[in-house]
Amino acid sequence: MTGNVNEEDLHAFVDGSLTDARRLEVEAWLAAHPADAERVQEWVGQNQALHAAFDSVLNEPLPIHLVRAARRQASHTPYKAIAAALAVVASGLIGYGFGMVSAQQVVNSPMASTQPFVRDAAIAHAVFSPEVRHPVEVEAAHAEHLVSWLSKRVGTELKAPDFAVLGFELLGGRLLTGESGPVAQFMYQDAIGRRVTLYVRRAVAENQETSFRHVTENGVEVFYWIDRDFGYALSGQIAPGDIRKLAGVAYSQLVEVTGGS
Repeated sequence: MTGNVNEEDLHAFVDGSLTDARRLEVEAWLAAHPADAERVQEWVGQNQALHAAFDSVLNEPLPIHLVRAARRQASHTPYKAIAAALAVVASGLIGYGFGMVSAQQVVNSPMASTQPFVRDAAIAHAVFSPEVRHPVEVEAAHAEHLVSWLSKRVGTELKAPDFAVLGFELLGGRLLTGESGPVAQFMYQDAIGRRVTLYVRRAVAENQETSFRHVTENGVEVFYWIDRDFGYALSGQIAPGDIRKLAGVAYSQLVEVTGGS
């Protein structure tokens, strides 16, 4: 294609990834080039058909064991390259989100002492927090339904903590799957687009930790604790001090619901 607009521009136009200024230029080009306009309409139709066919699959619970398996197979591949490759697989092939978080521990305690669900929480955060179209399965507008549904599936009374005092608003949440069964994930975002996720799952019987613990998984800060039979992990790529404050708020609000100590 010759002229001011090439095929890459047309694809970006369909994907909605152009700047406002460039989008206006492409719209003017299409108005003057009917053949290109017809091609763009065909691509738009194809996208709509794909979403109609596969969006329900994209929103299915994410099998964490698949992410773990992929991470083991690619343990020596740079994190960003893995995440990018798996994002392509997720959007273009089977509809599952895959993400890689390498096992780099930057606290004094050895990685072996970290609860397994904490690593899963960091993986789930890395998979879903960058999402633009599908960051959550149920949006905050339906928060009451979301909390009721996840409570029933996870097997305990849940609450989506209110972080408004710290500048984070609930985006919504989704159901995941873990080794011990269903997992709940709540996602929050602040005014500058930073996201944190709260991951809740049933803990294994021998887990006795009740105090806050902190680990870092490849740049994802995770504060976690166990309250009776359930593990909670708050993850985010923000300053440890900021996420520690959020974890404290979450803990105090969730204790009111669960009656934990």
